Amino acid sequence: MRSVSFLVMVLLVSLCTGADAGLFDTIKEQVGLSANQPLDEDTIVSGLKEALSIGTEKAVRSVSQVDGYLGNEAIKILMPEKIEKVADILGKVGYEQQVENFVASMNRAAEMAAPEAASIFGSAIKEMTLADARGILDGGATAATDYFKAKTSGAIYETFKPIVSSTMNDVGVTRSYKEMMHQYTSLPFMKSESLDLDHYVTDKALHGLFYMLGQEEKKIRANPADRVTDLLKRVFGG
Repeated sequence: MRSVSFLVMVLLVSLCTGADAGLFDTIKEQVGLSANQPLDEDTIVSGLKEALSIGTEKAVRSVSQVDGYLGNEAIKILMPEKIEKVADILGKVGYEQQVENFVASMNRAAEMAAPEAASIFGSAIKEMTLADARGILDGGATAATDYFKAKTSGAIYETFKPIVSSTMNDVGVTRSYKEMMHQYTSLPFMKSESLDLDHYVTDKALHGLFYMLGQEEKKIRANPADRVTDLLKRVFGG
Protein backbone atom coordinates (compact mmCIF):
# COMPACT_ATOMS: atom_id res chain seq x y z
CA MET A 1 0.00 0.00 0.00
CA ARG A 2 1.39 3.42 -0.96
CA SER A 3 2.23 5.73 1.94
CA VAL A 4 0.52 9.05 2.54
CA SER A 5 3.90 10.76 2.13
CA PHE A 6 4.24 9.28 -1.34
CA LEU A 7 0.82 10.61 -2.27
CA VAL A 8 1.93 14.07 -1.16
CA MET A 9 4.92 13.77 -3.49
CA VAL A 10 2.61 12.87 -6.38
CA LEU A 11 0.50 15.96 -5.69
CA LEU A 12 3.50 18.26 -5.51
CA VAL A 13 5.00 16.91 -8.72
CA SER A 14 1.66 17.52 -10.40
CA LEU A 15 1.41 21.07 -9.04
CA CYS A 16 4.94 22.02 -9.88
CA THR A 17 4.66 20.88 -13.48
CA GLY A 18 1.49 22.86 -14.04
CA ALA A 19 -0.19 19.52 -14.73
CA ASP A 20 -3.47 19.36 -16.55
CA ALA A 21 -5.88 16.49 -15.85
CA GLY A 22 -4.22 14.23 -18.42
CA LEU A 23 -0.74 14.54 -17.01
CA PHE A 24 -2.03 14.16 -13.46
CA ASP A 25 -3.79 10.92 -14.46
CA THR A 26 -0.59 9.68 -16.12
CA ILE A 27 1.43 10.31 -12.96
CA LYS A 28 -1.12 8.44 -10.86
CA GLU A 29 -1.09 5.51 -13.26
CA GLN A 30 2.73 5.38 -13.12
CA VAL A 31 2.63 4.92 -9.33
CA GLY A 32 -0.12 2.32 -9.54
CA LEU A 33 -3.11 4.50 -8.68
CA SER A 34 -6.41 4.52 -10.51
CA ALA A 35 -6.90 7.71 -12.53
CA ASN A 36 -10.24 8.15 -10.78
CA GLN A 37 -9.02 7.42 -7.26
CA PRO A 38 -9.21 10.64 -5.22
CA LEU A 39 -6.30 11.67 -3.06
CA ASP A 40 -6.84 11.92 0.67
CA GLU A 41 -8.18 15.36 1.64
CA ASP A 42 -5.49 16.00 4.23
CA THR A 43 -2.83 14.98 1.71
CA ILE A 44 -4.07 17.41 -0.92
CA VAL A 45 -4.49 20.36 1.42
CA SER A 46 -1.29 19.91 3.47
CA GLY A 47 0.88 19.34 0.41
CA LEU A 48 -0.50 22.33 -1.45
CA LYS A 49 -0.23 24.57 1.61
CA GLU A 50 3.46 23.77 1.87
CA ALA A 51 4.06 24.68 -1.75
CA LEU A 52 2.04 27.91 -1.50
CA SER A 53 3.79 28.94 1.70
CA ILE A 54 7.11 28.85 -0.13
CA GLY A 55 5.76 30.76 -3.13
CA THR A 56 4.14 33.54 -1.09
CA GLU A 57 7.22 33.88 1.11
CA LYS A 58 9.44 34.39 -1.92
CA ALA A 59 7.06 36.90 -3.51
CA VAL A 60 6.77 39.00 -0.36
CA ARG A 61 10.52 38.90 0.21
CA SER A 62 11.25 39.98 -3.36
CA VAL A 63 9.14 43.16 -3.12
CA SER A 64 10.03 43.97 0.50
CA GLN A 65 13.75 44.39 -0.08
CA VAL A 66 15.37 47.70 -1.01
CA ASP A 67 14.60 48.35 -4.69
CA GLY A 68 12.05 45.53 -4.62
CA TYR A 69 9.69 47.87 -6.44
CA LEU A 70 11.97 50.66 -7.60
CA GLY A 71 14.51 48.33 -9.19
CA ASN A 72 11.99 46.07 -10.90
CA GLU A 73 10.73 47.60 -14.14
CA ALA A 74 7.78 45.20 -14.21
CA ILE A 75 6.29 46.58 -10.96
CA LYS A 76 8.01 49.94 -10.44
CA ILE A 77 5.48 52.55 -9.34
CA LEU A 78 5.59 55.28 -11.95
CA MET A 79 4.38 58.85 -11.97
CA PRO A 80 0.57 58.87 -11.69
CA GLU A 81 -0.97 59.30 -15.11
CA LYS A 82 -3.02 62.18 -13.76
CA ILE A 83 0.11 64.28 -13.19
CA GLU A 84 2.40 62.95 -15.93
CA LYS A 85 2.05 66.31 -17.65
CA VAL A 86 3.32 67.98 -14.48
CA ALA A 87 6.40 65.74 -14.42
CA ASP A 88 7.13 66.26 -18.11
CA ILE A 89 6.97 70.03 -17.82
CA LEU A 90 9.02 70.21 -14.64
CA GLY A 91 11.66 67.93 -16.13
CA LYS A 92 12.04 70.31 -19.03
CA VAL A 93 12.51 73.37 -16.81
CA GLY A 94 15.19 71.97 -14.50
CA TYR A 95 13.29 69.96 -11.88
CA GLU A 96 14.05 66.48 -13.15
CA GLN A 97 15.74 65.45 -9.89
CA GLN A 98 12.69 66.41 -7.86
CA VAL A 99 10.53 64.29 -10.13
CA GLU A 100 12.90 61.32 -9.74
CA ASN A 101 12.90 61.75 -5.96
CA PHE A 102 9.12 61.71 -5.93
CA VAL A 103 8.95 58.47 -7.91
CA ALA A 104 11.61 56.86 -5.71
CA SER A 105 9.81 57.82 -2.52
CA MET A 106 6.54 56.25 -3.68
CA ASN A 107 8.35 52.97 -4.31
CA ARG A 108 10.07 53.10 -0.93
CA ALA A 109 6.67 53.41 0.74
CA ALA A 110 5.44 50.30 -1.08
CA GLU A 111 8.56 48.37 -0.07
CA MET A 112 8.00 49.30 3.57
CA ALA A 113 4.38 48.11 3.55
CA ALA A 114 4.95 44.86 1.66
CA PRO A 115 6.10 42.63 4.59
CA GLU A 116 2.66 42.94 6.15
CA ALA A 117 1.23 40.76 3.39
CA ALA A 118 3.00 37.68 4.73
CA SER A 119 0.66 37.08 7.67
CA ILE A 120 -2.43 37.74 5.52
CA PHE A 121 -1.29 35.20 2.95
CA GLY A 122 -0.59 32.80 5.83
CA SER A 123 -4.15 33.12 7.09
CA ALA A 124 -5.54 32.48 3.60
CA ILE A 125 -3.42 29.35 3.34
CA LYS A 126 -4.64 28.06 6.71
CA GLU A 127 -8.26 28.60 5.67
CA MET A 128 -7.87 26.74 2.38
CA THR A 129 -10.48 24.04 1.80
CA LEU A 130 -10.33 20.88 -0.27
CA ALA A 131 -12.38 22.64 -2.97
CA ASP A 132 -9.90 25.53 -2.99
CA ALA A 133 -6.98 23.11 -3.26
CA ARG A 134 -8.49 21.20 -6.14
CA GLY A 135 -9.38 24.44 -7.91
CA ILE A 136 -5.75 25.54 -7.69
CA LEU A 137 -4.38 22.14 -8.68
CA ASP A 138 -6.64 21.87 -11.72
CA GLY A 139 -6.51 25.57 -12.62
CA GLY A 140 -4.36 27.63 -14.95
CA ALA A 141 -0.83 28.96 -14.59
CA THR A 142 -1.86 31.53 -11.96
CA ALA A 143 -4.76 29.74 -10.26
CA ALA A 144 -3.14 30.09 -6.83
CA THR A 145 -2.48 33.78 -7.40
CA ASP A 146 -6.12 34.25 -8.39
CA TYR A 147 -7.14 32.50 -5.17
CA PHE A 148 -5.03 34.88 -3.11
CA LYS A 149 -6.39 37.90 -4.97
CA ALA A 150 -9.94 36.87 -4.20
CA LYS A 151 -9.24 36.02 -0.57
CA THR A 152 -6.76 38.71 0.49
CA SER A 153 -6.96 41.84 -1.69
CA GLY A 154 -9.30 43.71 0.64
CA ALA A 155 -7.37 42.84 3.79
CA ILE A 156 -4.00 43.68 2.24
CA TYR A 157 -5.26 47.01 0.94
CA GLU A 158 -6.65 47.98 4.34
CA THR A 159 -3.39 46.92 6.01
CA PHE A 160 -1.12 48.57 3.47
CA LYS A 161 -2.85 51.93 3.19
CA PRO A 162 -2.12 53.39 6.66
CA ILE A 163 1.46 52.11 6.45
CA VAL A 164 1.87 53.63 3.01
CA SER A 165 0.42 56.92 4.25
CA SER A 166 2.69 57.05 7.29
CA THR A 167 5.76 55.92 5.37
CA MET A 168 5.17 58.43 2.59
CA ASN A 169 5.34 61.18 5.16
CA ASP A 170 8.53 59.68 6.61
CA VAL A 171 10.32 59.12 3.30
CA GLY A 172 9.14 62.39 1.80
CA VAL A 173 6.50 61.43 -0.76
CA THR A 174 3.99 64.00 0.42
CA ARG A 175 6.65 66.67 0.78
CA SER A 176 8.08 65.89 -2.66
CA TYR A 177 4.62 65.97 -4.18
CA LYS A 178 3.79 69.32 -2.62
CA GLU A 179 7.11 70.79 -3.68
CA MET A 180 6.68 69.46 -7.18
CA MET A 181 3.15 70.80 -7.50
CA HIS A 182 4.24 74.14 -6.07
CA GLN A 183 6.93 74.44 -8.70
CA TYR A 184 4.41 73.49 -11.37
CA THR A 185 1.72 75.94 -10.32
CA SER A 186 4.29 78.72 -10.08
CA LEU A 187 4.71 78.46 -13.85
CA PRO A 188 2.45 80.69 -15.95
CA PHE A 189 -1.01 79.30 -16.76
CA MET A 190 -0.51 76.01 -14.92
CA LYS A 191 -3.23 74.57 -12.68
CA SER A 192 -2.77 71.83 -10.10
CA GLU A 193 -4.42 68.40 -10.28
CA SER A 194 -5.96 66.68 -7.27
CA LEU A 195 -4.66 63.20 -6.50
CA ASP A 196 -5.22 60.67 -3.73
CA LEU A 197 -1.61 59.58 -3.30
CA ASP A 198 -2.34 57.12 -0.51
CA HIS A 199 -4.77 55.20 -2.68
CA TYR A 200 -2.56 55.38 -5.76
CA VAL A 201 0.55 53.99 -4.08
CA THR A 202 -1.38 51.36 -2.13
CA ASP A 203 -3.17 50.15 -5.25
CA LYS A 204 0.07 49.95 -7.23
CA ALA A 205 1.79 48.17 -4.33
CA LEU A 206 -0.90 45.46 -4.43
CA HIS A 207 -0.65 45.17 -8.19
CA GLY A 208 3.11 44.62 -7.96
CA LEU A 209 2.81 42.12 -5.13
CA PHE A 210 0.30 39.95 -6.98
CA TYR A 211 2.31 40.22 -10.18
CA MET A 212 5.36 38.82 -8.41
CA LEU A 213 3.28 36.13 -6.75
CA GLY A 214 2.06 35.10 -10.18
CA GLN A 215 5.63 34.94 -11.43
CA GLU A 216 6.63 32.69 -8.53
CA GLU A 217 3.68 30.41 -9.20
CA LYS A 218 4.61 30.10 -12.86
CA LYS A 219 8.17 29.18 -11.89
CA ILE A 220 6.96 26.49 -9.50
CA ARG A 221 4.71 25.00 -12.15
CA ALA A 222 7.15 25.26 -15.08
CA ASN A 223 10.50 24.41 -13.43
CA PRO A 224 10.01 21.43 -11.12
CA ALA A 225 13.46 19.89 -10.90
CA ASP A 226 15.37 21.87 -8.28
CA ARG A 227 12.32 23.32 -6.56
CA VAL A 228 10.59 19.99 -6.17
CA THR A 229 13.73 18.44 -4.73
CA ASP A 230 14.11 21.21 -2.19
CA LEU A 231 10.43 21.10 -1.33
CA LEU A 232 10.42 17.34 -0.83
CA LYS A 233 13.46 17.57 1.42
CA ARG A 234 11.61 20.09 3.58
CA VAL A 235 8.45 17.98 3.73
CA PHE A 236 10.05 14.55 4.20
CA GLY A 237 13.38 15.46 5.77
CA GLY A 238 15.36 14.25 2.77
